[in-house]
Amino acid sequence: MFQDPYILHKDQVIDPPGGILKKFKFLGPSFILSASIVGSGELIATTTLGAKAGFVTFWIILVSCLVKVAVQMEMGKHTILSGETAMQAFNKLPGPRIGKTSWSIWLVLVIMIIKLLQMGGIVGGVALILNMVFPQVSVTLNAFMVATLVALLTFKGYYKFIERLSIVLIALFTLFTFLALYFLNFTEYSLMWSDIESGLSFQLPAAAVAIAIGAFGITGVGADEIIHYNYWCLEKGYATFTGPYEDSPEWTNRAKGWIKVMQLDALVAMVIYTVVTAAFYLLGAAVLHAQDRIPEGYEMIESLSSMYTESIGPQAKPVFLLGSFMVLFSTLFAALAALTRQYSDIFGQLGWINFFDLKQRLRSISILAWVMPLLWASLFVFIKMPVIMVISGGIVGSVLLLLVVFATLHFRYRRALPAFAPSPLYNIILWISVLAIGWVSMYGLYRLM
Repeated sequence: MFQDPYILHKDQVIDPPGGILKKFKFLGPSFILSASIVGSGELIATTTLGAKAGFVTFWIILVSCLVKVAVQMEMGKHTILSGETAMQAFNKLPGPRIGKTSWSIWLVLVIMIIKLLQMGGIVGGVALILNMVFPQVSVTLNAFMVATLVALLTFKGYYKFIERLSIVLIALFTLFTFLALYFLNFTEYSLMWSDIESGLSFQLPAAAVAIAIGAFGITGVGADEIIHYNYWCLEKGYATFTGPYEDSPEWTNRAKGWIKVMQLDALVAMVIYTVVTAAFYLLGAAVLHAQDRIPEGYEMIESLSSMYTESIGPQAKPVFLLGSFMVLFSTLFAALAALTRQYSDIFGQLGWINFFDLKQRLRSISILAWVMPLLWASLFVFIKMPVIMVISGGIVGSVLLLLVVFATLHFRYRRALPAFAPSPLYNIILWISVLAIGWVSMYGLYRLM
């Protein structure tokens, strides 16, 4: 019988695994996030920043990947301890209410509507790839075919299917990217240590501010991925296995054990996407910046492909097209799966549906699985500027990131259970993360004004 992961029952508890190898069997939520991250963040925003600024903004990419994981883990910890959905937790944040709903829910809804542009840009990227392979089919028709395909896959996609397909889609293209970075050393674009060193000097050229802030918002684990982590932790079963809150040593020990599994999940994924992001950035900085070639408009995919053809040779282009299709499609697939849950959760907090009624929730997710991709495709066909659409999503994502940080601090200092007080080292890491996110986001928004 299907067990609803959003409703916790005492008879579903499972003791957490003991050894690290046993813990690895329960990893997965962060890898779905990685499938979403690698597409829009790495392939488009990261390489565009490298093309625009060269190596000098490499530090922004590293900071973006490293500092957000502490916030992600705090969100995951709150999920396990409370069993609340992301929007259910946000609805309990302090501040004014509009009707019966917290200001934070309305702000998230507005930001997520603007971020439809970002997903439209990714649909456009996939459509352009297909047009290069099948030029007889128009970009417009490709966009709507892609939207239909991702809707079909997500329409009846449950957690296990989403997790497994996400991992497969990103693994192959990641290996191909590392190969391209290696062969770069045998070309005129070979990397020097001085290039890397210049990227760690914490400079931010004025001409690259908008792209840098956009990249910071969506590389690494972005604000929406941190929110989406809540749903995947619930559907993976971390909160279910812990069970509803009980004031007992047994519950406390179970919760601590599953929190450790969640933290390992987040850290392993962080290592993977940090290394991958760095590889994408260095390719863009080495090849595209040297060519003074900024990915934009319908030439975006053609420009990006040169990173691989200049490194491996002309024979790399078909492989790049296949790989970039997989990585962008993985973003659409993983993001749509999460967004249908998040929007349904928002609708539940607004009182439009009962999110915790399984039939109503599944109906909402199914309808959104069709409506959202078609809306993404329509936005791309109307605007026709995929890079700007993706970057704009990253910029508003920086605003959402500030809200996520606020929520995280509220969970940590206003709703935490005494038995789960973190160590001083963890507190230091969390505050470094909070301050870094706040500084980059606020500074970037100030420079844009």
